[in-house]
Amino acid sequence: MSITDGEARMRDWTDKATAERLEKDVAAVKNDIAALTDQITDALNTFANATGKQARRGYKQARENMDSTFDDMSERGSAMMGAAQDAYGSIEESLEDAITQRPLATVGIALGIGFLIGAVWRR
Repeated sequence: MSITDGEARMRDWTDKATAERLEKDVAAVKNDIAALTDQITDALNTFANATGKQARRGYKQARENMDSTFDDMSERGSAMMGAAQDAYGSIEESLEDAITQRPLATVGIALGIGFLIGAVWRR
């Protein structure tokens, strides 16, 4: 079987048409991949921005909580110091009253405490 000139031209023409269609399909796939890559990049950027904002909010909230905790601790410490000073003042007044009203009992208690300290110290 011999191939005529018309058949050869027809085959070349169909091969060219097929090649052009393949080239168009490959270009379309490349464009789709590029568009998909852009969409993924946008989604990742949006996610990163949202995560950054959430992290900043969490940091601010933690800092506010820490500040309020320190303020509470400072207030409680001041209240405890005030209570200790009041207790010291009342103990001092009680001792002064006891010494003034019962001087002999106070001397006896002081000697007894001194004796106990000396006994414990020797052991």
